[in-house]
Amino acid sequence: MPTLQDGSKGGAVKKLQQALKQRGFNPGAVDGDFGPATTAAVIAFQRSEGLLADGIAGERTQHALGLLQAPTLPTVIPGVTPAVVSRMFPFTPVDNIKANLPFVCNALKEIELVDKPMVLMALATIRAETESFEPISEGKSKFNTSPGGQPFDLYDNRKDLGNQGAGDGAKFCGRGYIQLTGRANYQKYGQALNKELIKNSALANDPTIAGQLLATFLKDKERQIKEALVEHDLRRARKLVNGGSHGLDRFEDAFNRGDRLL
Repeated sequence: MPTLQDGSKGGAVKKLQQALKQRGFNPGAVDGDFGPATTAAVIAFQRSEGLLADGIAGERTQHALGLLQAPTLPTVIPGVTPAVVSRMFPFTPVDNIKANLPFVCNALKEIELVDKPMVLMALATIRAETESFEPISEGKSKFNTSPGGQPFDLYDNRKDLGNQGAGDGAKFCGRGYIQLTGRANYQKYGQALNKELIKNSALANDPTIAGQLLATFLKDKERQIKEALVEHDLRRARKLVNGGSHGLDRFEDAFNRGDRLL
């Protein structure tokens, strides 16, 4: 069955309405016309099932209603080419994109983040964090290093990062495509990937591992990110990853460019 949403009409909509009514979510008249009442019923059903409540009956919603045997998430990965991505990264050498894009796309496929919103989220995050499209280490700045102090000493005792004292700031500074930061994140995502990131934090800059860290981090926040994107709230989506608005202008620019291209 095709994706059904406000404005859709026909027999597939009628089956959807019947299924909603059978589940106790009244869409109003079962007439094959997807209007406001059907949208409201779909949203109520999605919330009940823990699905993204966007009012659109895609494959996951239709599967939950028993209208599809097995959902297959639509993928935009085949369209994510260096030529397309270079238009999202207008100031980045295309050779960097060609070299690193396969690691990012493979990681997204492995963890089933292949739908357009999450692929755009991943690419826009890279644009905001590491516009060179390379896994790199964070640079020193007034926000992480005190005047005359050791590099990243302002991170050393950051409890919110899980850091435990002198040396932790530098050891667990931002790395990778997503700039993974802090002992707690290195511990959590190292365990998730079965990698010894606490012992060897530089592994976060390995392209394969950096891609997996990006994908796994976004997967953890997938539901919240999609809820923000449904409301076209790119600032909130960015904050879910960064904790603030750093790089928001680059993030928004890349996301909006990609939205038009994919």
